[in-house]
Amino acid sequence: MRRLSTPLSPFTMSQPMPLEETIQENHEENHAENQETYHLQSINSTILIRQLPSEGLSFQLWPAANTLVTLLDHHRHHDTNPLSSFLNTNHRLRLLELGSGTGLVGIAAAALFGASVTVTDLPHVLPNLQFNVDANAGILELHGGAVNVAALSWGDVQHMEALGREYDVILGSDVVYHDHLYEPLLQTLRFFLLGSEKEVVFLMAHLKRWKKESAFFKKAKKVFHVEVMHTDTPCNGSRVGVAVYKFVRKGGEKLNSMLSQSKLM
Repeated sequence: MRRLSTPLSPFTMSQPMPLEETIQENHEENHAENQETYHLQSINSTILIRQLPSEGLSFQLWPAANTLVTLLDHHRHHDTNPLSSFLNTNHRLRLLELGSGTGLVGIAAAALFGASVTVTDLPHVLPNLQFNVDANAGILELHGGAVNVAALSWGDVQHMEALGREYDVILGSDVVYHDHLYEPLLQTLRFFLLGSEKEVVFLMAHLKRWKKESAFFKKAKKVFHVEVMHTDTPCNGSRVGVAVYKFVRKGGEKLNSMLSQSKLM
């Protein structure tokens, strides 16, 4: 069991760790069930996440998700940082998470901002995702957050159209993993970031593992403006820390500036 008592600066923090970790054996289903609790300091609330490691990668927590949750939590606590420009709005935030896995990021974001969040993944992942949403229903209700679970296969136009485009921010963590999914992911980002009348931000936490990942970023930069908003200090023997990127469509900042000026005239 680990406890974290002192808030970390989002610009100097090392690899975030869950507050508590417990492991339970589920003999009836013959697999280990990991349940972790994450304390969100800015709202003094704890969320519970179930992992099913034997079921595959999508049923486990990864470092980038921890980083993104910690960064969002610190934004909520100290709202004058680089995230303020797109997370501080005069309406209820609408967020979409890609490749949600266990749902940690989406559930935390809904609680932190009282946001309406849609968490998505492949159909076989959804039952555990829904389990985690239901397990945190009380915390979500307390803070005015709402989480909807939906299927999304990247690049599937029917799935994307069913979700709609009315989102302020798209979230993702450790989504640049399998190289055969680079193009479907980019197709999905084009749909949501280029298809909306307003500027939509994709906030992505990523831990670099292979050189081949540069191909994804090279293709992404042809369509989107990509910048690093935060980088963790490497830990646990890693050579690099988790980086958090901001993607927006090219020309988006200029368009927003022009719209703002026109409103003042």
